[in-house]
Amino acid sequence: MIQRIQSIFLLLAAACAFCLFAFPFGTTPSPVESSELYKDGVYDINDSIALLALFCIAGGLAFISIFLFKNRKSQLLLGRLAIIANIIGFIMVIVFYMNNSAGLQEGEDSENIIGFSLPIAFLVFALLAQYYINKDSKLVSSMDRLR
Repeated sequence: MIQRIQSIFLLLAAACAFCLFAFPFGTTPSPVESSELYKDGVYDINDSIALLALFCIAGGLAFISIFLFKNRKSQLLLGRLAIIANIIGFIMVIVFYMNNSAGLQEGEDSENIIGFSLPIAFLVFALLAQYYINKDSKLVSSMDRLR
C-alpha cells in the first residue's frame, strides 16, 4: 500500500535525489576559469553526466519501488540498488570537489551545504525504508507460520 511508512520514506528519498536539480553542491562569488567545475560559478549535478545519471537512477529506483509493495523482494532489491547508486554518486561528488578545490582561491569556497546534505538525507531515508520493508516482510512470514 502506498500509505505505509516505508512508502513515505521512499518518496522522501526520491525527492532528495530529484532536489539535486534545484540545489547546487557549491557556488563561488565569481566564475573561476582555472576550475572545470566552477567555470560558471556553480558546481551542480549538471557538471557531469555520470552524476546526473547516478542520481537520476537512484531517485527513479526509489520512486519505482514505492509501487512494488506487493513484491517485497523486488522492493528491497531496487532499494539496495538505489542506495548503491547514491553512494557511488556521492563519492564522485566528493572526489570531483576535492580535485577542483585545489584550484580555488581562499574565500572562493562554496557556502552551499544543502547540495551536499541531500545525498546523505537520501541515504538515511532509503535505509529507513529498507528497515521497514524488511520488518514488514518478517511480519508476513511470521503470520504465514501461524497458519
